[in-house]
Amino acid sequence: MLHTMQWAIIKKDLKSITTNKQVFVTILMVPLALTIVLPTIFIMMVHFVPLDSLNLQALLEMIPRTGADQDVKQSLIKLLMNNIMPVFFLMIPIIASSVMAASSFVGEKEKQTLETLLYCPLPLKKIFQSKIAAAFLLSMIVSFTSFFAMLIVTQVEILVLMGTMFLPSISWLVILLLASPAISFIAITITVRGSAKAQTVEEAQQRAVFLILPILLFIIGQFMGIMLVNTWITLGLSIALILLAWLLVRGVTRKLSYETLLK
Repeated sequence: MLHTMQWAIIKKDLKSITTNKQVFVTILMVPLALTIVLPTIFIMMVHFVPLDSLNLQALLEMIPRTGADQDVKQSLIKLLMNNIMPVFFLMIPIIASSVMAASSFVGEKEKQTLETLLYCPLPLKKIFQSKIAAAFLLSMIVSFTSFFAMLIVTQVEILVLMGTMFLPSISWLVILLLASPAISFIAITITVRGSAKAQTVEEAQQRAVFLILPILLFIIGQFMGIMLVNTWITLGLSIALILLAWLLVRGVTRKLSYETLLK
């Protein structure tokens, strides 16, 4: 259970994010683009553009051609929503948690409030846990809110355009409950490790951005037809991410010291 003072630190960090317009806009705009704008573009493009004109030959080859373009288009949208979008979605917890973690740790340095915080009665480990908990909590709030917003908007669009609805696959459950929390912890720990040498929030965020590169490779691989990220691949990757997150959090906690944070 978290101490009362730990909850106070978490509330303070969350409040500081909502009052910082630049950071708050970043956390809002990226999920909006990835979960509302991007899926809408996909759906509109698949629905209105003739299949022969779509530059998605590799994806089309994964779909059995039944002769009816409408059936193929529905299958293509289902493929995009349940196999490709979950990989795109992983960018949201990475960006939200790294922005929050950088603002939480380096932001204290910039505002020259870190030393005051370290003088509070809580042990350093508890303060550190509170900071991580705040970044993780924000990441999960943004991730779940983004998913449900995407689900509502895309289902309405598909229903209006095609007269049907597609239920999310099990992959989404794995992404939300396993992969997103794990990759949030990974982004937070990488950001925290970079915070010791960083002098600005932007500098601290740069390390976690590299986590997006493997995700982009998976996305490109799917569009090129090299591989299709199904539920089993998603589950395997999630387990690997959980193990990596545990190792990173454990390593950062062991090396934690007042000197490291005050550099």
